Amino acid sequence: MKIAFKTLGCRVNLYETDALASRFKNAGYELVDFKDEADIYVVNTCTVTNQSDQKCRQTLHQIRSKHHNALIVATGCMVNNHKQQLTDSQLLDYAIDNEHKYALFDIIDGHFKDFKIEPESFEKDLFSYTAASDTFHTRSLIKIHDGCNNFCSYCIIPSVRGRAVSRSDKDIYENIKEVIRYGFKEIVLTGVNMGRYKHENTDFEMLVRNILYIEGDFRLRISSIEPDNFSDSFIELFKNKKLAPHMHICLQSGSDNILQQMHRHYSYEEFALICKRIRNVIPDFNITTDLIVGFPGETEQDFKESVKACKQLSFSHIHTFKYSVRTGTKAATMPNQIPEKTKNERSAAIRQISAENKIAYYKQMIGKRQRMLIERVVNGNALGYGENYIPLRLKTKDIKKNTFADVIVKDIINKGDESELWAEII
Repeated sequence: MKIAFKTLGCRVNLYETDALASRFKNAGYELVDFKDEADIYVVNTCTVTNQSDQKCRQTLHQIRSKHHNALIVATGCMVNNHKQQLTDSQLLDYAIDNEHKYALFDIIDGHFKDFKIEPESFEKDLFSYTAASDTFHTRSLIKIHDGCNNFCSYCIIPSVRGRAVSRSDKDIYENIKEVIRYGFKEIVLTGVNMGRYKHENTDFEMLVRNILYIEGDFRLRISSIEPDNFSDSFIELFKNKKLAPHMHICLQSGSDNILQQMHRHYSYEEFALICKRIRNVIPDFNITTDLIVGFPGETEQDFKESVKACKQLSFSHIHTFKYSVRTGTKAATMPNQIPEKTKNERSAAIRQISAENKIAYYKQMIGKRQRMLIERVVNGNALGYGENYIPLRLKTKDIKKNTFADVIVKDIINKGDESELWAEII
């Protein structure tokens, strides 16, 4: 049987897809590209914005119109948000929510063995995924946390992912040891709000510290994280060569007025101080961020403060979102909704700053050493990322995928949004 996966949304979804796909492959199913002919199509959905919902619906429509006899399964956050609507659409055969996503293999495998199992017959569980031995990525994503208790005024995630829950630290350590045995060289911690990780007596800082003690030639990367008040001892952990000097810390706005309306629990000054403290310890630390433009009531002055923040803090990448109304959130009922034209203009301005920041950061990295993880080898060029999460290209004949190479950064290629850096072996 041929099965194809499509993942939309966050790294948590990517982790879950990797684990599910690996289980299918180990059971004898053939993984094929989503564009190819398959017996089963699985769409791991996102519902964080209206655009996400629209993209999910379009994907399901396209599959159904092209592959009439295929089994179509939707899972993920859009199912939690619009399950009845999706079921009534007749675009799919199964709609499986996040709490039962881990059981997707048993549900689909049972379908083709003529014993249909309803998703709700399984217990709810957010962490019962087997370690992925063969994934769509060179890096191994490790989910440590799910759900959120922050209730930002624009965000629907607490409704679709539920309240915050942390995975057992012992399960995390075993998962990491297992993927290291499989040969993975980079471990990426992911979760909905993982900075708030807490299992029994283990908090996020202790978890990271303990992971760094695990034996093996690997590096650890922290993905998207909220700007909690990182302790000095946590920042000091980045002096460990195993811990990659890069974090995606979510700002959302440079205006204190908008941050307050968003129900974010920090001021811009507090966020900026976190960045300063990190760079005082690791000067070339790479900080990337999320920013929302066009939040209800965002004035020109508010937006100018976001522009100023993006320039001052020198984010090497800014993932820019246009505010999207999500029914059931506080922001959906706020007055002074911003016109789409204004959102587009502000989004374009931030993207331009992001592109300029990226080039400035890349120039800063020229002449510096990086430990490059080789992810692909194409036509004599090895492609991959350094520990600072900068894309590197290396001319080579003998190097293999999924190995480390110590390199010197030499020059920028294609000075635009898709820039990368030439490197040479030391």
